[in-house]
Amino acid sequence: MLEQSRFRQAITENTLRSCQLFVGLPAADVEMIAAMAVPKHLEKGDYLFRAGDPSAGFYVMQKGAINVHRVSAAGKEQVIHVFRPVESFAEAALASAGGYPADARAVADSIVLLIPKAGFVDLLRNRPELALRMLGSMAQHLRVVIGLVDDLMLKDIETRLAHWLVKRCRAPLQDTPQTIQLDRTKRVLAAEMGTTSETLSRTLAKFREQKLLRVTGNIITVMRPAALEKLLRRNLGEI
Repeated sequence: MLEQSRFRQAITENTLRSCQLFVGLPAADVEMIAAMAVPKHLEKGDYLFRAGDPSAGFYVMQKGAINVHRVSAAGKEQVIHVFRPVESFAEAALASAGGYPADARAVADSIVLLIPKAGFVDLLRNRPELALRMLGSMAQHLRVVIGLVDDLMLKDIETRLAHWLVKRCRAPLQDTPQTIQLDRTKRVLAAEMGTTSETLSRTLAKFREQKLLRVTGNIITVMRPAALEKLLRRNLGEI
């Protein structure tokens, strides 16, 4: 039993060391945080928390994927981000007396590490460097949300999809084919873009007909990145 406990502690420490939030922290701090971490196992479809739930702390992904989203009054789901190992999320809960501002649901069988609010806040009081790291992480999440808002302001799904693809091309101004591996389902991607799976599929089919891309399973090959980037600029009225 003691050996199993040490093994679980070692796995937790390795996860935390791989998380950008804790990279480079002294070993003693990592061990302290690992000791307070609580593993939570979720099956696909399980909710980790819902908007308004009291905040228990923040989380570090160990396995699987967690879809953080908001649901409108009309019942439409807008994905904010899909978190994967070894990302951290919900850090803002540490600085707020309110509950979680969004829903979090497992889109695959997952394991997350809950870093309890009370114990971690006590640690922050004596670790100003760690507090600065938390601010940096929350700023990064804010940039993700701002990027999402920018994408949703684009006028139509064709423009949003073109923008999403161009951002993921390593050399968008070249016409050398480039591959993009989808790390989420098309349903989740559609929700991120504020549209339906059917509309996303029709737009992908339109781009295929224009010889702009090829889709094989979860691999999208952008056949003509420069042409796609030109289409995007034209739709945005830049040319």
